[in-house]
Amino acid sequence: MNSILFVCLGNICRSPLAEGIAKEYIKKYNLNLRIESAGTGDWHIGEPPCQNSIKVAKINGIDISTQRARQIKTEDFEKFDLIIGLDNKNIQNLKNLGCQNPLKLGDFGFNGEDVPDPYFFDGFEGFDKVFNMIDNCVKTLIEKKLI
Repeated sequence: MNSILFVCLGNICRSPLAEGIAKEYIKKYNLNLRIESAGTGDWHIGEPPCQNSIKVAKINGIDISTQRARQIKTEDFEKFDLIIGLDNKNIQNLKNLGCQNPLKLGDFGFNGEDVPDPYFFDGFEGFDKVFNMIDNCVKTLIEKKLI
């Protein structure tokens, strides 16, 4: 296995964080993996991650500011070894699009919990919790599936 695609709804909050965390982690351990992220929706195509995701990543030493949102394509199901949804709705959307075996990020460290969508949080509060949850799960995922 050599590629992971993280998927959330709009590709501006959670999946960019997962992409950034995974890229930092694989760089630290000199792993040769392709990491990307996408959204199931098309509302934010071409936009950078939301300001609070950029901020929480920066606080944790990760720069995600150059990422741009994109919508998942059916070709992605063949291009990536692992397709990882961040909540049950993302998993169902992926299945509806024809993805045969999406995995849920919360199954790698949080007993199958959904990673909550911080886009709807009031202000910055909660982004740190979402970051820590994604950080824990991404590292566990890479260790269990790819190392």
